[in-house]
Amino acid sequence: MRRKICLISTTRAEFGHLEGLIQLLHQDKKIIFNFVISGTHLSKKHGYTINEIDKNLIKKKNLINIMSPNSNNDQIGVVASKTLNKFYNYFNRTKPNIIIVLGDRFEIFSVVYAALLNNIPIAHINGGELTLGAIDDSIRHSITKMSYWHFASTNDYKKRIIQLGEDRNNIFDVGALAVNKISKIKTISKERLRKRLKIKFSKKNILITFHSETHKSEMENIKNAKKIVATLKKLKDTTLIFTGSNIDKSSKKINSIFKLFINKKKVNRFYFESLGSLNYLSLLSNVDIVLGNSSSGIIEAPSFKIATINIGDRQEGRVQAKSVINCKINEEQIMKAINIAYSKKFKFNLKNLNNPYHKKNTEKKIYNFIKNCNIPTTTKKKFFDLKK
Repeated sequence: MRRKICLISTTRAEFGHLEGLIQLLHQDKKIIFNFVISGTHLSKKHGYTINEIDKNLIKKKNLINIMSPNSNNDQIGVVASKTLNKFYNYFNRTKPNIIIVLGDRFEIFSVVYAALLNNIPIAHINGGELTLGAIDDSIRHSITKMSYWHFASTNDYKKRIIQLGEDRNNIFDVGALAVNKISKIKTISKERLRKRLKIKFSKKNILITFHSETHKSEMENIKNAKKIVATLKKLKDTTLIFTGSNIDKSSKKINSIFKLFINKKKVNRFYFESLGSLNYLSLLSNVDIVLGNSSSGIIEAPSFKIATINIGDRQEGRVQAKSVINCKINEEQIMKAINIAYSKKFKFNLKNLNNPYHKKNTEKKIYNFIKNCNIPTTTKKKFFDLKK
């Protein structure tokens, strides 16, 4: 009897990570594979990134719209509730054997809770990580406790999942899907990117991806975004490429600040609501620095041997490569970090950089396990205490 596997993607970022695994599951005729697209993939306000998925010719898709035309970033509670109800009904109707999710978004929390209520075992990717400056940290650990199998991206994260009381026989250190993907794709050249995105590269080039710190007030997040643009305004002969913030509280106003900054001087300043995975990774291979507080600066950027300026505490606690420069959110610290990133000594040290998230065949390891594992009849688990 063929097993029914359901994988859910709700954002542009996680799809970029999951793409290789999705293709493996989709191509396996011994599996009934349900790929569910939801969240901001179906939101025109956030780039309608289902278009990127359509280009990959994945035929078996199910669309579950949890956004509404009037949804905004301050209605997260409404979206979370809608997600729980819609996915509970979907799982109750389709009855998959295994649910696969990645990450720590509030939408994924509701998806996982719906699966748990339907007694469906969950395979969670990227558990055990820390991001102390965001509520995602608590959400991620909660997803871990609701999940049955765990695919960690480093050994440190595997140890933390064990610390959370999970069965070590169901925890696997497989590396990061995003990094494994980088080793297999062919990025777009600088000249093609210039034409494709209609941008101009300069002597120096910086990619900015900044999200709200969800433990802080909206006023604090607005001030922090203004501090970033005030610093970047001082740079000369530098192209600045901004990407849109996540659907978190305050993100709409952060994006507005960046757009206003760009509109004041359009030369060498560019904004994209969503670049898509290939364009984003290709930019990483053609810029000097990725600046902000995105996980991509911690996980993906080191593979391109470029500097990451990690601002604030959103990513605090993650395993980091030596290419990451941490700084507080003030103009002096940010400018100091930029100067370090462009120094000859720092750039020289990047040549021999190793990415701690890199392991071979990450998606194949997850795929082979999901394809062959024993499926439990209940999601009931034992809590494994650490030995004293």
